[in-house]
Amino acid sequence: MEVLPFLDYAGVAVFAATGALAASRKQLDIIGFLFFASITGIGGGTLRDLVLGQTPVFWVLNPAYILVSTGIAILVYFTAHLFESRYKLLLWLDAIGISAYAVMGASKGYSATDSISIAIIMGILTATFGGILRDVLAGEPSVLLRPEVYIAAVLAGAATYTLATVVGMPLVIAASAGFLVTFIIRGGALRFGWTFPTYKSRPGRDPDDIM
Repeated sequence: MEVLPFLDYAGVAVFAATGALAASRKQLDIIGFLFFASITGIGGGTLRDLVLGQTPVFWVLNPAYILVSTGIAILVYFTAHLFESRYKLLLWLDAIGISAYAVMGASKGYSATDSISIAIIMGILTATFGGILRDVLAGEPSVLLRPEVYIAAVLAGAATYTLATVVGMPLVIAASAGFLVTFIIRGGALRFGWTFPTYKSRPGRDPDDIM
């Protein structure tokens, strides 16, 4: 299998697993697992295709993506109890997913527009939106709001892939570099707690105080 289709399927599968793990944490039934896995697995790519005007979106053109999400949901339904910390597993799988989708999103963005900036933005949207949907629907704090570096890792990986493509590097090298940059930064953030300085000014006033 070529590198970009592989990353596309890998991104769907890994994000589907994180969605199913979120369902397991909420002790949902099998339908809940299927829903969370699918919405997380295809959410980012769906937004990307809609923004780029590429319709029907990718999983309508190729229903195999839904089958991948379904299979992963069933697998996690029967195995999630084997893991001591499902949230930690979710975070690490999420790191793999954003690494794959940072590259895939940037690739589709660049192919559609020949714009470096649009390619990077598409990488970010593709890598983050499915996780946002998962966390909102599960009623859990979004991974984007955790203190460790997150979006910056995706930005770095998408930019690495895009710039490597622009200068003519072979596809497999550009894709591997983008994946590794994203995963190393996000993985390091999870392992070592890497963060950026936070906003230190006074917090905003309560809305009730200014009515």
